[in-house]
Amino acid sequence: MQLLGAPGPAFELLAGGTKRGIGRPVGASVLDLSGIAGIVDYQPGELVLTARPGTTLVEIEAVLAAQRQRLGFEPPAPTLLNPSRRQTLGGVVMANSSGSRRVTAGSARDHFIGFRAVNGRGEAFVGGGRVVKNVTGFDLPKVLAGSWGTLAALTEITVRLVPAAESESTLLFAAASVAAAVSLCAQALGSRFEVSCAAFVPGRGVAVRLEGLVSSVQSRLTGLLTALDRTAQALLEGKDSHRFWQRVGAAELLADCPVIWRLSVAPRQAARILDDIEPDTFQLDWGGGLIWAGARELDAQRVRAALRGGHATLIRASAAERCAHAVFEPQAPAIAAIAARFKAAFDPHNRLNPGRMS
Repeated sequence: MQLLGAPGPAFELLAGGTKRGIGRPVGASVLDLSGIAGIVDYQPGELVLTARPGTTLVEIEAVLAAQRQRLGFEPPAPTLLNPSRRQTLGGVVMANSSGSRRVTAGSARDHFIGFRAVNGRGEAFVGGGRVVKNVTGFDLPKVLAGSWGTLAALTEITVRLVPAAESESTLLFAAASVAAAVSLCAQALGSRFEVSCAAFVPGRGVAVRLEGLVSSVQSRLTGLLTALDRTAQALLEGKDSHRFWQRVGAAELLADCPVIWRLSVAPRQAARILDDIEPDTFQLDWGGGLIWAGARELDAQRVRAALRGGHATLIRASAAERCAHAVFEPQAPAIAAIAARFKAAFDPHNRLNPGRMS
């Protein structure tokens, strides 16, 4: 792949296309990266994998499963956007995607350790490396993760891996209110029983997941129930637990909503925010730190006014609505100035996904 030197045509970077509907519509020629695919190097003993950006998660996860390993950030399925398309490694890294395990394992940014890329000037460059302990210096993978293709086109990605859990179980508890649900999530996550995920799904209750060796999970389940002094209303094990968290991470409860917000907040603020915005449908993940809110109509002013320090991303809306309203959380002046300097350094002529995050 070659990008011509500046100035020149602008490009919309596209591979799997599952996240194309997030951000403002890009008025530029499509640069198809789907052909830049395939696993370049996999070292199970080092828990490190290098692949090209168009490599699908289906392929990667199948290879990792054969070695009882997995992507630690648990990228969620694209149920809310383009479920018929297959996610790619480049897409989840550029979106800094993560599922329910984010609260304990981190996001894609935390597992992204190296890359090769081409910037908006058409210059090839590298960052990080293929080992978990990189050389000292500026951590460029942290900059590119979550940049939504506005700084560079990735051509190679290295991520660190984690061992797959031998066993997993999920406890479901009744909760009388959002505040009670968040409090229970906090108790579980703050316990010594290594809870990996905690969420609240209306109609199902508070869900708490434990993972690890079979004997360890069973012992920790018993200890957690004693510590919480609660009786679970249901227990999901193995594949049933895994499928439950796939649905939670993908926010399937909101699949029919024409407008969907993803709100990153302080858990203690979740109940108040939901009272303020009054969504038609919602669920909480990350122990209450992530609110998925669905509505029939867009009321951006009301949502952003309710946050008071959080971050709101408009995940689903019409193209016209995404053009008229900020899709990503507006940045404070100091942060916006830093972001502008990065853009000027990597893509001074605004050739990569122009306008997507503005």
